[in-house]
Amino acid sequence: MGQKEQAIKRKERFEGFQVNDELMSATGRNTFFMHCLPAERGVEVTDSVCDAPYSIIFDQAENRMHAQNAILVKLMREST
Repeated sequence: MGQKEQAIKRKERFEGFQVNDELMSATGRNTFFMHCLPAERGVEVTDSVCDAPYSIIFDQAENRMHAQNAILVKLMREST
């Protein structure tokens, strides 16, 4: 994400590296898929992995939001 001017070079360099059903099936039964979002669906990860029951990307994003809010509250309290 970001640096769109480098997108073509990165796409070539990372060709063949994608989190997909085949990769996830090789990880075992108790695997969760996490991603810090935003994810480029179809490029770095397939839709089927993002939408799978073992995907916890939205829980992870929500937890990150709460953690960021806590940091802001702490910083605001320290600055007063």
